[in-house]
Amino acid sequence: MLSSKASCNSHGQDSSYFLGWQVYEKNPFDEVQNPTGIIQMGLAENQLSFDLVESWLRKNPDAMGLKKEGESVFRELALFQDYHGLPAFKNELVEYMAKIRGNKVKFDPNNLVLAAGATSANETLIFCLADPGEAILLPTPYYPGFDRDLKWRTGVEIVPVHCSSSNGFRITMFALEEAYQRAQKLNLKVKGVLITNPSNPLGTTMTKDELNHLITFAIAKNIHVISDEVFSGTVFDSPGFISIIEAAMDRNLENTEVWSRIHIVYSLSKDLGLPGFRVGMIYSNNQTVVGAATKMSSFGLVSSQTQYLLSNMLANKKFTSKYMKENQKRLKKRKEMLVSGLKRSGIDCLKGNAGLFCWVDMRNLLSSNTFEAETELWKKILCEVGLNISPGAPCHCSEPGWFRVCFANMSQATLHVAMRRLRDFVERSSCSGIGKMGNVSLSRKLLSNWLRKLSFADRDEQVQER
Repeated sequence: MLSSKASCNSHGQDSSYFLGWQVYEKNPFDEVQNPTGIIQMGLAENQLSFDLVESWLRKNPDAMGLKKEGESVFRELALFQDYHGLPAFKNELVEYMAKIRGNKVKFDPNNLVLAAGATSANETLIFCLADPGEAILLPTPYYPGFDRDLKWRTGVEIVPVHCSSSNGFRITMFALEEAYQRAQKLNLKVKGVLITNPSNPLGTTMTKDELNHLITFAIAKNIHVISDEVFSGTVFDSPGFISIIEAAMDRNLENTEVWSRIHIVYSLSKDLGLPGFRVGMIYSNNQTVVGAATKMSSFGLVSSQTQYLLSNMLANKKFTSKYMKENQKRLKKRKEMLVSGLKRSGIDCLKGNAGLFCWVDMRNLLSSNTFEAETELWKKILCEVGLNISPGAPCHCSEPGWFRVCFANMSQATLHVAMRRLRDFVERSSCSGIGKMGNVSLSRKLLSNWLRKLSFADRDEQVQER
């Protein structure tokens, strides 16, 4: 009696990435109330600099109280607002985006479309660029939520661009061409390539060579480039961040046809740590895309009071400068704590310089070089160790044994607990032998049912033919 969209399971939320969250929610760690619970290390939230934002809010009660120079603007904000967004907010956003990029790039607020978070922005952009049954190329490993965000409602297919640990999972022309040819064999028309820069889940910024590969490839294939840059303000170490727009400008492409096929997605969820505020945006030099996306944004608007509050916050340049510098310093320190803790357990990470997570190499803990063994290890870490980390299979990583581990959504004390648990697990495993599943009492039924349903589908490297 329901639509096929409502009754099918193509939403992509039946992977181990989302299942780990379900198990965590049944037994969440609390230092006092539930010290043996599961620690959430699968959530890329930035909670390290809340005190800076809270301090600004205390010093600016008018912004919180919806006042301007002591006078209430409540009625103005409470009435219906045009879905183009508040001009003051958009002006501050483009200045903030430019500041993150070292003011090497200038953004036109007229080319900015507001959306209710990057999830909404990415989906809206896919609706604008591709029709159902067409394809987007996506370098692996990639954020597991893209299988939901980009595919479920749009009907667009994702064709993985397989990257390898042999070169640090860098994008090559060979990998791009191989994915394009695979799409052709599946009779899929490729409309674009989407990247995350800095990468989620790698925690690395893209090199200028990689960006040039993407631009050259897009020109040759006459396709779009979407650069999801939601972690651009989290870069805490060298090399610095280079936006796709900056790379295109360095090649003097502003007045060429490809300029209108380069698009950016951004949000304030990661850099400012405000995912609950649901502030995302699309930036495009293609006026047809801007017009269509603006109309579509009526399905996911940013509230007027949120725009008003944040326009005041971003207008305070002294605050934003202090926040960016201090936040990056804290992220670097916390990341180093995670890396050193893992190293004490004999576990290495991909060298990263950005993001709220590390791409962790646990291949030495696998019982065999298979995704089945990765799932087995993931279950142990989730249910025996009590850590929810994200396995590589739902990220479509082509090599088993890699995991994304988040570090910015917890206290320093909680991270120490997590590292101690993991170290104890590795020591026990080295004594008893890796690969022998222990007694997993926590959520056994949920895990077993899910594993039968999943059948390791999230490591399937092929796009299913329609």
